[in-house]
Amino acid sequence: MGLEPREEPPRSRARNKRVWASVARDPGVVTEELFAEALRRDPEQRRDWVMLVDGHQDQLKHIQASIKRFGVSLILVLDFIHVLEYLWKAAYCFYAPGTEQAEAWVAERALQILRGKAAHVAAGMRRSATLRGLSAEDRQAVDTCAGYLHRYKDMLKYDEYLAQGLPIATGVIEGACRHLICDRMDITGARWRLPRAEAILKLRSLHSSADSAEYWAFYKAQVLKRNHTSRYQDAELAEAA
Repeated sequence: MGLEPREEPPRSRARNKRVWASVARDPGVVTEELFAEALRRDPEQRRDWVMLVDGHQDQLKHIQASIKRFGVSLILVLDFIHVLEYLWKAAYCFYAPGTEQAEAWVAERALQILRGKAAHVAAGMRRSATLRGLSAEDRQAVDTCAGYLHRYKDMLKYDEYLAQGLPIATGVIEGACRHLICDRMDITGARWRLPRAEAILKLRSLHSSADSAEYWAFYKAQVLKRNHTSRYQDAELAEAA
């Protein structure tokens, strides 16, 4: 007797989502805009702020600079998928790619990291490499992974994040990047000049953020002002007419 199909619970949907992107402006400027937008929405920081990152040094430098400039506090979470990529590379120092042993090795350590034991995992893999007598070259991926886990240990408290219901992976962000940027900018045969690419990204950002109607109303008002009312001696009477 087969099991009856269960109804999928309704998925939570993001509310008041706003996206934007830029290929022309400095990443530090765009990061500051992100913080300014967050402060506009929550000026007293009554909510918990959470930011997912991939560990890129320049990215973190801009984020830390904005945290200091705006005087805010937030929870930085390192994307778990990036952690898995480092684990897989380390696993191949011990086992051949595609083997069940490699898969089991990664699964066991991934679970430990999810339980908040990243430092323990880092120390353990280094110890295993030493006990097996791996050369510096053969254990390079292990040392790189262990260094990554140690360097970002303060952003790897996945047990606490999950208990609070916080996201630990950037899948939604990656999907937004694909939709917002790649679906339009990376089409076959496309060639872009920087100003036009920037303009297209702004229009797509407005549409994805559901701001198109408000923007076009603003745009038409500005065109009217530039081409007509600003040329009249009495702009107020011209508008009334």
